[in-house]
Amino acid sequence: MGFMDRTTEMLSSYACNLTYEDLPPEVVHQVKRTVADTLGCAIGGYLSEPAKVARKLAGDVTSGTPSRILGTDAYSSLDMAGFANGVMVRYLDCNDSYFSPGGGHPSDMIPAALAVADAVEADGNTVITAIALAYEAFCRIADQVPDNQWDQGIFSVIGAACAAGKVLGLDEEQMGHAISLAAVPNVPLRVTRMGELSMWKGCAAAAATRSGIFAAQLAAEGMTGPFEPFEGRKGLWEQAIGYPVEIEALGGDDAPFRILETIFKFYPSQIHTQAPIDLAIQLHERVKTDEIASINIQSYKSAVSSASTEPEKWDPQTRETADHSIPFLTAVGLRDGAVTPATFAPDRIADDGLRTIINKMRIEENPDFTERYPAEYNCRIEVIKANGQTEVAATSFPKGHGRNPLSDAEVDAKFRRLACPTVTEQQCEQALELIWSLENLPNLRGIFDSLVV
Repeated sequence: MGFMDRTTEMLSSYACNLTYEDLPPEVVHQVKRTVADTLGCAIGGYLSEPAKVARKLAGDVTSGTPSRILGTDAYSSLDMAGFANGVMVRYLDCNDSYFSPGGGHPSDMIPAALAVADAVEADGNTVITAIALAYEAFCRIADQVPDNQWDQGIFSVIGAACAAGKVLGLDEEQMGHAISLAAVPNVPLRVTRMGELSMWKGCAAAAATRSGIFAAQLAAEGMTGPFEPFEGRKGLWEQAIGYPVEIEALGGDDAPFRILETIFKFYPSQIHTQAPIDLAIQLHERVKTDEIASINIQSYKSAVSSASTEPEKWDPQTRETADHSIPFLTAVGLRDGAVTPATFAPDRIADDGLRTIINKMRIEENPDFTERYPAEYNCRIEVIKANGQTEVAATSFPKGHGRNPLSDAEVDAKFRRLACPTVTEQQCEQALELIWSLENLPNLRGIFDSLVV
């Protein structure tokens, strides 16, 4: 391994040497919380059109190392099971988030650990360790690399390869090649999240998961990748980032594990919409929509930028655009007093009544809010009524933020809210009982069985 670059050596050595015993109790607990949150999102997305497409393709594949397709009794190859399950996880846009210069949704990688673990009958401790590892790879790279040039799969494909390789038991040399084989062929375009958003918005990270699993499988069979994928000439740092990157110390010893710094969403929509939705729902009780003369929304730059630069966010035509639209979701919160998966039904997205409210809005950056981000997710909404009266709501820490986190009971409630009625309440309880005892499970069969639709 001495001929591989520094970043590859650092990640592969850490991946192979991390053990379950290295994980503090709070990290193990957070992994279980995250698995519960992620699988609730997956079952909530099971009936979506993208999930149906992914399951159809996955179901057409047979493999000598079969892996379970979530929600079914069917099996596919490891990579296609990871893809199909990943599409389900991401569809509702309600899985976790991590913020740094890069960031994204690291739980998109969890299907990589689950797909391989199901195939090889790995135990719960192995799965927990692989997930904590994937988060370290994703988040430590995201800490140094902004995501404004490339899509977030540039991070998650590496974490997925580490997770899959960990469960497969790769040695350091194989793990290094898995990381290289994940990074080099998979530099995704940011156009995925620009303008009117397509189904691919919710599938791009699942494609990265599939590629990460495939990279680990290739390495397990002896395939080698470029030896300097990060720091080498024409490598990732030079070509995709434009400057050298140095990854900080990874979790363990005195360094905290990054999974502890992720947040869970309360609403099924983009992270920057969480605060405006919260405030709009608060104002719902104080404002009748036919009384509204104007609405002024202030937030930080990352939140307001898409609304200010992309006209599609003011008149969304797809579910994927609507769940990224502050104007649309604020209008829904003000009028309906709730935002749920049903908010994104086609007739609701096309509702002219919401356009009437949207047309009264103005969104602007508050420089002080930008300065305080990402420690605070500040938002302020001012509604001016036709009679001149003003109603104001503001927050720095919307529900789900690290300073206002979901409790374990709220994670369970979110699971039930998203998964029912696709599965029964009894199935939800059975699945949650198994997830909360993940470290004691000999394999994942019970979890998959409990969630068959």
